[in-house]
Amino acid sequence: MSMNVVAQVFAVLAGLLHVLIFTMESVLFRRPQVHGRFRVKPQDLAAVHPWAFNQGFYNLFLGLGALGGVVAVHTGHPVVGAAVALFSCACMLGAAVVLAATDRRMARAALIQGLTPLAALVAALLAG
Repeated sequence: MSMNVVAQVFAVLAGLLHVLIFTMESVLFRRPQVHGRFRVKPQDLAAVHPWAFNQGFYNLFLGLGALGGVVAVHTGHPVVGAAVALFSCACMLGAAVVLAATDRRMARAALIQGLTPLAALVAALLAG
C-alpha cells in the first residue's frame, strides 16, 4: 500500500494532534481547564493524574509514529514509512472507537481524535 500526498497530509495532522493531546494529558493536565476537558473533578485529580500522564505518552508515541513514518516515506524508505505511519493511524482510530464506545459523552473528542487518522487510512486504501 502506498501513501499518496493526501494520506501523508492526514497522517501528519493526526500525528500533530496526538502530540497536542500528549501535552494536555502529560504536561498541562493539572490545570483546571485541561483536566475539566477530560471530565475529571478536582477532588479526583490526584488519583487520575498518573493514568493521564501515562496515557499522554501513548498518544505521543502514536503521534511520533505517524510523523516519523511520513518522514521515512520522504527519505528513501517509502514502504517502511507507509507501514509505520498507517499502523500508527490505525491505532489512533482504534483508540477513538474505544473512547466513543466507552463513554458516549466523549463522542465529540473521539471524532476529533479519529477523523484525521481515518482520512489517512481511507486515502491510502483508495491509492492502492
